[in-house]
Parts: sequence; structure tokens; C-alpha cells
Amino acid sequence: MMMLQQMQSLIARLNDVSVAHDVSHFLISRTQPVASDEQVYIVETDEGAELAVYIDPVVLLRLQTHNPIEQLTDANLADFCTALEGVSHFQYLSWCIEHERPVSLIELELQAEVDKYTTALWLLLQQTSGYFPHGLHSRMFSQISYVKELNQIELKRYQDVNRHAANYCQHIDQRYLRGRQRRVEYWMRELGDFYRSSHHAKLRRTLN
Repeated sequence: MMMLQQMQSLIARLNDVSVAHDVSHFLISRTQPVASDEQVYIVETDEGAELAVYIDPVVLLRLQTHNPIEQLTDANLADFCTALEGVSHFQYLSWCIEHERPVSLIELELQAEVDKYTTALWLLLQQTSGYFPHGLHSRMFSQISYVKELNQIELKRYQDVNRHAANYCQHIDQRYLRGRQRRVEYWMRELGDFYRSSHHAKLRRTLN
């Protein structure tokens, strides 16, 4: 699917990494109901890891009708985040497998939160002739809710990830994008360094 390919290419561009595998080739459908609109599956086999991505077909249909790559608005932001989270998980897992790197669940979720915000920010900057969307950070990190099916451990993990990602994104926004002179190239360099950081290094960066 072209739109998912565009999302993956944008994630790769912002983080200065390659696209080893096209996410659209790993998209699967489900015949049984699932708890989430987005899921990524990874299975260890004798030949290595196998990945698959599920994104609710209804979400994809709405995004095809209102393509966020062309125009990202409040109306399609939630669906954009759902799809991009799946693409981010797939891209990061593929990159870690390619580089023989272990990856923790917190690290995977943290990278996805950063990817969702930074790709949305990048798209809005392009679509509004450089106007900074000041309400986006609050919309994506504060005005949120969590599914009721989460247990206490899962809920705390998502809350912690949200807090870390919010801190990090706010910090690099203020440092590189909100000053008198916008330094987009340094912002992107920071994103690439963050992407390549280990679990603990990522968490340290979010506390600065």
C-alpha cells in the first residue's frame, strides 16, 4: 500500500536509516476480532525472525479517503497515529534485526511515540509553509486515553513511555525548531542519534 510505504520512507528519512523491507509486503488481515487497531507480530524460527503487521482495514480505508501525507488534520490524526505506530514498530524491528541488536518493549514503544510525533510535525511544517503547530505536542501527549483492557503493568509502561517521549520531543523542539533560527538539519541529526541509541541511552536522552 503506497501510503504505508510513504510513512515508512518518512520515518527512515527523519532518522537517517535505510528501508530494508517494504512494510506493505508484510501486511496481514485477521478473521478473528483483535483488541487493537494495530499489532505487529514477531516469531522466532530456525531461519531467523519473521514479522507481520496488522492494521485495521477500516482505519486504512479512512486514511485512503483522507490521506494524511497530503493533508494531516484533527480529523485523520488518530488514524494516522494508529497506522504509523505499526509502521514504526515494523521499521524499528527490521532495523534492529538487520544490525543484530536486541530491543526491549519499552524501547520499541518509545521509538514509536517519537516517530509519531516527529512525522506528524514534519508533515504539518511542510503542509503549512513552515508554520509551527504549537498545539500538536499537547494533542499527542496530553489529550490521550488508554484502552481499558490494559492491566496495571501495561498501563504504567505506556504512561512512562508517554512521559519520556513527551519530554524528549519538547526538548528538541525548543532546542532546534522554536528559536529565532530554525535548525532543522540539527533536529534531524538528533533524531538519527536517538534512533541508534540503546534502551538506556534513549531513556537518558529523554531526561535532559
